[in-house]
Amino acid sequence: MIERKQYRACLKTGWKPEELETAVNAAAEAAQAAVEEGKILTASLYRYKNMRFLYYEALEENIRPTDFLSALTPFLEEWPEENGKTPWAYMYHIFHHSVPGDISDWQKERTEGKKRIGRIAFLWPDKVFSYARWHQAIVEEGLLKGDKYQCIAMHENILFSYFEEPRFNVNIKNEPEQESEVIKGWLAADPESHFDRVKAGGDNFLVIEQLFTVG
Repeated sequence: MIERKQYRACLKTGWKPEELETAVNAAAEAAQAAVEEGKILTASLYRYKNMRFLYYEALEENIRPTDFLSALTPFLEEWPEENGKTPWAYMYHIFHHSVPGDISDWQKERTEGKKRIGRIAFLWPDKVFSYARWHQAIVEEGLLKGDKYQCIAMHENILFSYFEEPRFNVNIKNEPEQESEVIKGWLAADPESHFDRVKAGGDNFLVIEQLFTVG
């Protein structure tokens, strides 16, 4: 089983750059060790200002970011959640073009030189549910083609999108000749009106810096 997961974290104030860099390097090494131990398939960490965004593919149940990124914990604020506080806020998975199968099938398009890209977007608060509703409908239909590895998750009004380049386009139902009808409804709902483009530097989605990738 491969389970894709996305999380968001926020740095505390007052940290020293050299100490944080050391912690990031230690976290990258621990993530690589988790890959070699067969706990995760891949992991990528990104940053935007004081925020951190994490994508990983778990091979075991209940693998949490703190299991392999503990070096970063002292630098992170804690989020209040139902079961207590956590340094990594879970982002709700709302969109994808493919469902992982077995490892060999999932990995076969990951050829040498592929780039793993992270982007974020800011939704207007009154557009959050519209965005989620339309994208869930597109997933349920399963016909929209896009990158096999792309997925979008949400926390508060922030979206985190992960994809890989060069892209390998598929759809959930593995029927590439079929065209999505639901996408017409989303386009008619004025997608541009959902995004706070000022926060994203003039675009809907803003590509953010990768701190490390493993696996």
